[in-house]
Amino acid sequence: MNGNYLTNISILYRNTQKFFDKVLSQYDIGSGQLLFLFFINEHEGITMQELSQNGEVDKGTTTKSVQRLIEQGYVQARTDENDRRIKRLYTTEKVAEVMKTLYEYRKELRTGLSAGVDFETFETLLGKVVENSRAYSEPEERYPRIRIAGLQKMTLLDYPGKVAAVIFTSGCNFKCPYCHNRDLVFVPDNYEFYQPEEVLSYLEKRKGILDGVCISGGEPLIQENLEEFIAEIKNLGYLVKLDTNGNRPERLKQLCESGMIDYVAMDVKNSPEKYAQTVGLNNEVFRLENIKESVAYLMASDIDYEFRTTVAKELHEKEDLLTIARWIRGAKHYYLQQYTESPNVIQPGFHAYDNEEMKQLCKAVREFVPSAELRGLKEG
Repeated sequence: MNGNYLTNISILYRNTQKFFDKVLSQYDIGSGQLLFLFFINEHEGITMQELSQNGEVDKGTTTKSVQRLIEQGYVQARTDENDRRIKRLYTTEKVAEVMKTLYEYRKELRTGLSAGVDFETFETLLGKVVENSRAYSEPEERYPRIRIAGLQKMTLLDYPGKVAAVIFTSGCNFKCPYCHNRDLVFVPDNYEFYQPEEVLSYLEKRKGILDGVCISGGEPLIQENLEEFIAEIKNLGYLVKLDTNGNRPERLKQLCESGMIDYVAMDVKNSPEKYAQTVGLNNEVFRLENIKESVAYLMASDIDYEFRTTVAKELHEKEDLLTIARWIRGAKHYYLQQYTESPNVIQPGFHAYDNEEMKQLCKAVREFVPSAELRGLKEG
């Protein structure tokens, strides 16, 4: 299952700690201090800074662990003969008495872990994985937190009245069971992302052909550095439409008031009573106040916007849609979208109202939102 390696690494780390904490308790040495002690023993005269760099550990953690070893009498710090500003670390005679046993415990653990495993190959591969991990400790990419999962190069449907491209960001703060693209919510480890520079290069070449760009998801407003990325798109001369679930009202306001967003499409998932169920969250986690704040902000703003509800039989009854309509009474645009089954849906088993039923639902909704329209009806 995707993501199991994270769980396994955590379990391996905790079980290793438990083993050493148990066998080392007689020496008053904790598992966190043991690695420092091994390294000092094998590199007598090492400095605190070198010790931190070797283990890729922050200076505070190193200082705390080494100070504890000094207090226990296992390590001593001596002033460098040539530079009195430098302290060098050495083991004491007390360590010499127990070091053989400590190495035996380390060997015992390795033997236990290697049961049924080609451990030398595992160590080689693990070393390579660790090396790869360093690339993520200080990312060099221009937009280190923008994750672009998809690019639709041209659409006439997603940006009303415009020819546009759609950029799909990955990750979402909702888990709507009827969502048709689970990979944008539960991002697989092997997902191949687009590089932001690659997308911007495409948009550069399509200037004069495309009018706008839709930023969709997933949920775009959970992306860090989103503002900087949108600014690059605006600099190319494009109109920008934002698709959002409305759960980050402060960030929505910030983007709209910065002048970088020209159109907002916000999903209104269901009536307030059914909202948490519809977005796949429990009531303790979900905050309806965020959705209400976003709705109120858009309706009072000068920005062009639409609300939309994807309608599924198992989640939406006529009264739910009427409740939504009363809630957004007077909205500029409201669309009822027909649910479409997908092989990549989060939870299979939802069904669509047929075209005639959708028309009747839309007619009922127009009592409160005269601008209501249907979208995505199946042909035939």
